[in-house]
Formats: sequence, structure tokens, C-alpha cells
Amino acid sequence: MPELSRFLGIVIYMYFNEHNPPHFHAEYNEFKASIEIKNLGLMEGKLPSKVMSLVVEWAQENQGELLENWNSMQSEGKYHKIKPLV
Repeated sequence: MPELSRFLGIVIYMYFNEHNPPHFHAEYNEFKASIEIKNLGLMEGKLPSKVMSLVVEWAQENQGELLENWNSMQSEGKYHKIKPLV
């Protein structure tokens, strides 16, 4: 479970060989959620509304890099870190 980014107590990660649709995972304290990359919709889990807003803002800024990581992790097993929300 590679960590892609960390900011404001939020950890963003992806799994290798994950199921479709392309998505990432976010954790904040005891909260966990899976978020689809293309529409940035919540697939499962729950985050506090303010945290979800921050995660979506970060994902909008990095949507291309998230998809690149998804494709690279599925095909080559490689990934790169993504800058945190500033």
C-alpha cells in the first residue's frame, strides 16, 4: 500500500493490482474512504465533510498524476509521490 501523499493529517495511498474503476484511498484518524479518480466521487467509506473537501481539492489539482500512478502501478508496479495540498 504505497503512500502517495500526506497533508494535514490525511494520508493518500493506492494498492497494487487493485480492482476497477481507478481510485485511491484516503485515511484521516479513524476514517477511511475510497475515491474514484475520474469523477472524484466517494466509492465507499466516510470522511468528515471538511476532510473530504480537502481531499477532493487535492485530487482535482493532481488528477492526471493520480491516473498516471494508477496505470503505472497496475502495469509496471511503479509509482511516484504526489505533492501535498498547500
